[in-house]
Amino acid sequence: MNSQTHFQTFHIPLDGLKSEKTALPITEFLSTNPKINSFNIDFKKKRVAIETNHSNVLTEIVEQLNNLGFKVPTVKKTIPVLEMSCASCASGVETILNAETGVLKAVVNFASATVAVEYVPSVTSPLTLKDAVIEGGFDLWIEEEKGSDDALALLHEQKFAKLKMKTYWALALAIPLVAIGMFFMNIPYANTIMWILSTPIVFGLGLDFFKNAWKQAKHKSANMDTLVALSTGVAYVFSVFNTVNPQFWLNRGLEPHVYFEAAGVVIAFILLGRLLEEKAKGNTSTAIKKLMGLQPKFVTLINVEGQHEQTSIEEVQIDAIILVKPGEKIAVDGIVTQGQSYVDESMLSGEPIPVLKVENEKVFAGTLNQKGSFQFKAEKIGSATLLSQIIRMVQEAQGSKAPVQKLVDKIAGIFVPVVLGIAVLSFLIWTIFGGPNGFTQGLMALVTVLVIACPCALGLATPTAIMVGVGKGAENGILIKDAESLELAQKINAIILDKTGTITEGKPSVTNVFWVSKDERLKAILSGIEQQSEHPLADAVVDYLEIKSKIELSDFESHTGKGVQATIEGKTYFVGTKKLLLEHQIVFDESLMQKAEAWSNQAQTVIWFANSEHVLAILAISDSIKATSKKAVAELQRKGIDVYMLTGDNPATAKAVAESVGIKHFQAEVLPEQKANFVKQLQTEGKMVAMVGDGINDSTALAQADVSIAMGKGSAIAMDVAKMTIISSDLQKIPEAIQLSKWTVATIRQNLFWAFFYNLIGIPIAAGILFPINGFLLNPMLAGAAMALSSVSVVSNSLRLKWKK
Repeated sequence: MNSQTHFQTFHIPLDGLKSEKTALPITEFLSTNPKINSFNIDFKKKRVAIETNHSNVLTEIVEQLNNLGFKVPTVKKTIPVLEMSCASCASGVETILNAETGVLKAVVNFASATVAVEYVPSVTSPLTLKDAVIEGGFDLWIEEEKGSDDALALLHEQKFAKLKMKTYWALALAIPLVAIGMFFMNIPYANTIMWILSTPIVFGLGLDFFKNAWKQAKHKSANMDTLVALSTGVAYVFSVFNTVNPQFWLNRGLEPHVYFEAAGVVIAFILLGRLLEEKAKGNTSTAIKKLMGLQPKFVTLINVEGQHEQTSIEEVQIDAIILVKPGEKIAVDGIVTQGQSYVDESMLSGEPIPVLKVENEKVFAGTLNQKGSFQFKAEKIGSATLLSQIIRMVQEAQGSKAPVQKLVDKIAGIFVPVVLGIAVLSFLIWTIFGGPNGFTQGLMALVTVLVIACPCALGLATPTAIMVGVGKGAENGILIKDAESLELAQKINAIILDKTGTITEGKPSVTNVFWVSKDERLKAILSGIEQQSEHPLADAVVDYLEIKSKIELSDFESHTGKGVQATIEGKTYFVGTKKLLLEHQIVFDESLMQKAEAWSNQAQTVIWFANSEHVLAILAISDSIKATSKKAVAELQRKGIDVYMLTGDNPATAKAVAESVGIKHFQAEVLPEQKANFVKQLQTEGKMVAMVGDGINDSTALAQADVSIAMGKGSAIAMDVAKMTIISSDLQKIPEAIQLSKWTVATIRQNLFWAFFYNLIGIPIAAGILFPINGFLLNPMLAGAAMALSSVSVVSNSLRLKWKK
């Protein structure tokens, strides 16, 4: 749509819209925006109605509303795109979708033939987007029903089989065509025979090029098909004219050359190139295919009578009891209720050692049961399972664009018109300055320039490398959310590690307790307070005390990074760090201080329990260090990366942990906002900072970092904020992720170099720049072969990533 149209009303749903007071920032923003004619805030329906004659203002409004703290519900979808034949097609589809009202962002991946689109569902829909794309000469596959993935796969298989058949027939007809054109030009009726052989290639097997070129012309645009249709069409028509009317040239003292073989062979080579390209592109998405193949189609349910029922996975409901036999794949996420077995989780975590699953242990869809059998209760089904989330994240990451791609997209967008201009200019220069054969040589230069130009190599350079890189990461338990983080990871020179759950196992347990008072009721009070706390150490205290009875408490208050306080029967109690107690002027006994210090020096965290006057007890909690943490830190330092540890724990424990894993820089008693500030401080020093954490308290620092990495066994918020997730929570995967980033970026650079180099060298040679120097003119057939080879070489280079160790 144009930016200036008739007045339209958009209804934007808003989460967090409660009262007129909360809506004041919205009112202020909307009333000062000159593009908005009028607006109305509907508290009952929790939405904002906006009247405007600027359709493109919607993205700006949604962004601002989100910044104000109100969540605009949007839908993110990855939709297959049909009828794309080159990189400039991808650019065209992207432009169409981004111009649609209600679309916040659309990113087309030519390599995977998909578009990642985010839109406001109350303003637009997939069907509306499909109509817009069809109008532009392309199509979207938006089937929602069951089995649509299989239908799409079948469609791709049919298209590939059709392309294969066309290629083989084109090559079969092109071989005698070349033989006559190169070696048997003097046999009787040579031109007529070549005419007969080339016609089915050009207008039968190559008909799609002409159809697509016409479709693009109707929409006043041009793509790769335009170049192929023009070049082969001109060569064919010129040859037909010379075959039917040779006297036109003979009367002027010129030889009536024909180029039927050029037209036929160019189409045969381009079809062959596309066939090889499609085959190679299919190999770039093998990681997704493997992940999709992990989920079984059928499961064994145990019904209320205890009988076994074989049913399809679509029928499984939450809380259903499922039986898993030896050697079977687990169908959905759940929790073991009976039995035990070792489960191979390597397909999700990249860890080869099977994990023992006993009662109350979690199991995940796609993992493989070993020898035992067990029953589990379904907790997450369908798209909510970890496997489904991983598949979705990998698809989104493979469809996302690296920053370097933006420049390539701009070039691909103007590539075809520039090439058309160069081709016409070559023709004119040859015709004017080329002497007696100037016209025919000019015509061949025009054909050769159109044939050799290849925006596809440019369009495939980055996305194919990203697809293979992200897929390889997923296979190794490194979940990469977007292309930008994959590109940036290789620049990391400072990495910040949280302690609990990152360097340590994150399974703390109470190892020492000293009670000042012998009053047994105090244990119940401590347990009651810790049951209300969200801190991971609180669970360790509750588990240790094993008191189930509930204590009535009031005025519960959390002091972030320090501890908690609560009032019970009129008395105030504190549980937390020494700093919390000092802030409330609580008296310490010297012997307690010495005991706490001794525990801290043994890498144990000390928890203080006190009332408003004096300390009641101290507890030591130990969290064992992961076996691989020391090795991972050493590997990061060997790569020249500065490693820092930030923790809310006390200085003595922090020092003991840092020394045991070889970290030189650490800070203790750090609050969540201080972690984010430390990230900022390193960034102001010019460092590329990665933050690694697993808890809610790490989320602000993760959001601030250049590259954010979450531990997969941590909180959902940390995983949501982070751009990378280490599914196994093994720190050794981080050096692997950095190495993968280096390989991927190197591959992108190689691909772009060859794509640019090919076009920068190929196009001038095709235009005849070498003719005045050494008399060399490039044959259109060789140009067609070179064009086909350029795309295939770029994709093949990306596929080399798969075999890197």
